[in-house]
Amino acid sequence: MIKQWLAKNPYQLIATAAFVDLFILCVAWEWFISPLRPGGSWLILKAIPLLFAIPGLWKGNIYTMQWASMLVLLYITEGLVRILETGANFWMATLETTLGTIGFICLLAFLKPIKARAKALKKEAGSPKS
Repeated sequence: MIKQWLAKNPYQLIATAAFVDLFILCVAWEWFISPLRPGGSWLILKAIPLLFAIPGLWKGNIYTMQWASMLVLLYITEGLVRILETGANFWMATLETTLGTIGFICLLAFLKPIKARAKALKKEAGSPKS
């Protein structure tokens, strides 16, 4: 089990953890911490897209990491909008923005060398050989 963790890129692990934490935060926030309506609200469904990303992030699937980096921007935006609220919503929005930003930065850091290698291979394949 520990070997499996050590074999993964640290950026991949942090991004996966950020997405798991973001999922838990979204569910808790809209279910019982500070729902729009007492007893919970349908806004809890906003956490579902994160469930589709988490397995791919854990496996290191490049395609999943690319679309997850776009998905997390929605959660960052929601956090920035709701940060203007008061009470528990302020702290939940701050945490959502922070987790989303951490996930986004880690995904970009993980993907940057992969994109650079792909670009170099494409350039190398396109250049004429003597």
